[in-house]
Amino acid sequence: MEYAGFVDSDSLRGPGVSVFTRDNTQQVHFTHEGINLWCDQAVYYEKEDFIEAYSNVIMQQGDTINMTAKYAEYSGKTQLAFASGDVVLREPKSVLTTDTLHFDRVKQQAFYRNKGKVVRDTSGTITSQIGRYYMNTKKYQFVQDVVLVNPQYTLTTNHLDFYTETGHAYLYGPSTIVGESNTIYAERGFYNTNNDTGYFVKNSKINYQNRVFEGDSMYFDRKISFASATNNIKVTDTINNSVARGHYAEIWRAKDSVFITKRALAITVQENDSIYMHSDILMVTGKPEHRITRAYYNAKIFKSDLSGKADSIHADHKTGLTQLINLKRFSTSDAFTTKRRPILWNLDNQMTGDTIHLISNPKTEQLDSLVVFNDAFLISKDTLGTGFNQIKGLRLIGLFKDNDLYNVDIIKNAEVINYSRDDKQELIGINKSKSGKINLKIEDGYKIITLIDQVDGDIYPESKFPENARKLRGFDWREEERPKSVEDLFSDDPPLELPVIKGLGEYVPQEEFFDDALLKRVEDAKPKGAKKDDQQKASRNIPKEALKKADSSKVKPAQKSQQKDN
Repeated sequence: MEYAGFVDSDSLRGPGVSVFTRDNTQQVHFTHEGINLWCDQAVYYEKEDFIEAYSNVIMQQGDTINMTAKYAEYSGKTQLAFASGDVVLREPKSVLTTDTLHFDRVKQQAFYRNKGKVVRDTSGTITSQIGRYYMNTKKYQFVQDVVLVNPQYTLTTNHLDFYTETGHAYLYGPSTIVGESNTIYAERGFYNTNNDTGYFVKNSKINYQNRVFEGDSMYFDRKISFASATNNIKVTDTINNSVARGHYAEIWRAKDSVFITKRALAITVQENDSIYMHSDILMVTGKPEHRITRAYYNAKIFKSDLSGKADSIHADHKTGLTQLINLKRFSTSDAFTTKRRPILWNLDNQMTGDTIHLISNPKTEQLDSLVVFNDAFLISKDTLGTGFNQIKGLRLIGLFKDNDLYNVDIIKNAEVINYSRDDKQELIGINKSKSGKINLKIEDGYKIITLIDQVDGDIYPESKFPENARKLRGFDWREEERPKSVEDLFSDDPPLELPVIKGLGEYVPQEEFFDDALLKRVEDAKPKGAKKDDQQKASRNIPKEALKKADSSKVKPAQKSQQKDN
């Protein structure tokens, strides 16, 4: 007892009960093993070493913990405190407010279970149904209906561990972070509230309004609008109806840029037939209304009626122009140093050249035309024989109808070898000619070839046409490279080795605040000679379910068996 204005004995409350009341100068003041308590009035039960404090209660522990309330009680034997009525607990980094609060000085923990709010200047406000503060580690543990409100985002989760010194938050269970321009979902994660960076695992997803970013393991930096992900990546473009997959990816939202590698695959979803693009690296850039996809190093495309391959592919989704390009390499040790010209397959036609442009209608998603620049070469296998129909020239221009190639023009220095057949598919002869230009029309499986300007050549019987003359210079039949399915796009990729993600550990359920050690302290605090049914002040605010659990654990096995029999 440090100070009181008035002291009275209260025999109605029992022997050894004193009432302390403040005067006009200062409050009643008690101390106990490093804790200070002030109030307007206090009732002290000497037999139980127990205090009830009323009105304008203040409790201080050292120079770090300060609690105020309308009412509080404290047991000197158990070192348990209970406060109610506008409870405010302050520590250097945060302020906790709640209606009722338990405080265990032995474990150095504060606990509430009827809603509470924690305010931290740099992190915002956290509310939850159940909460605990670990004073030694400066850690809050929030459970059930947890909400963190920050000027830039709102976080909701089932379980949140929050460290006031570092601003580090650990999320467990379905968790959502909603910001102005993105929404993050994960079922386990970490968030640094000081620098706005996060790490998420287990069903992680970021929604960027026009893109949805998913992966096994994700990193997020709010300040620079950056996110990266590892293993089983999926990026969905909700506006352009496309999907990109891989096993490592980066998104720069401010630049509208996506980078994907490790089995990278871009899928343009169409109503009847999606287009698949694969390469070592994929980049998707540009605003939603003008997306550009870049695929480089061993790039391939596939759809049911068209496939292709090049060193690099550049697709402009606004104009519908797809370019198949070869890139210059700087190292002869590179696996793809050998020059293989871009190639397209449409039905039974193979087209190659130095560069290929494929044009489609962005609205109808139908193929419109193609242009093959420099050393254009068109090859198709003779349907009934072992030979090859071939057309080559400086440039090739092709037109599509219903995604089938129906008209081809070969311009300048055109050459042709064609196996001519009649209506009964009998071989008439082999046409080998040169001209300034060649037109090829494909209708119902028939090919009509027209040679234009400076025609030079003839049709030879098969027996009179030597084998070594049946292929034009530069002939390169590459059917073995043709992707015939989505799986074939990955046929020559190196074996995939994904990193093992350790991530965050599973959620460890909150241990009982009213554990066996605490309840034993309460039991040991009973005054000597007290009867079993006597109400003990140190236990009166402990939840009934915790006391019942303690009572049941004290029943001996033989008694339990007898109770069961009864």
